[in-house]
Amino acid sequence: MKLITTLTLGALLAASAVLAAEKPAPAPNGIELPAYYKNWRVIGVSHRQDKESLRVIIGNDTAVNAARAGNTKPWPDGSILGKLAWKDQVHPKWAPATVPGEFVHAEFMIKDSAKYAKTGGWGFARWLGMEQKPYGADQSFVQECLACHDQVKDNDSVFTHPVPLP
Repeated sequence: MKLITTLTLGALLAASAVLAAEKPAPAPNGIELPAYYKNWRVIGVSHRQDKESLRVIIGNDTAVNAARAGNTKPWPDGSILGKLAWKDQVHPKWAPATVPGEFVHAEFMIKDSAKYAKTGGWGFARWLGMEQKPYGADQSFVQECLACHDQVKDNDSVFTHPVPLP
């Protein structure tokens, strides 16, 4: 019995070490890749012609509930919006269809009006490729995010319009 307990404990510790080692590094501003984002629900979709990419906009429960209720101007604190992007690819069996190709990045906006007051109430972070390598050499990468998102200040700095559902 002691041997089984010891082996089980050893296996759990080894599994924990592997999982911890696979966790992507935080963004240069300290934001960590949100846990369980792959289980979040869709809020919107977009296609960037200039980047030739398809994007799915997902949200945590706070963001999804706000989107469904039309409570997005401003988005409530605690909302996290994620954007998952893939390069455009032509469907191999149906040329008129554009489908996701190579994974480009996962990026997130975290709403905390007090913590991120200097950046319009949003914290920004991005991880590149399937390796989920943090984007940016240092915290100044956020200035790139702000320069773009400043165009939609009147929409709480969010480009996404939640898709209507029947």
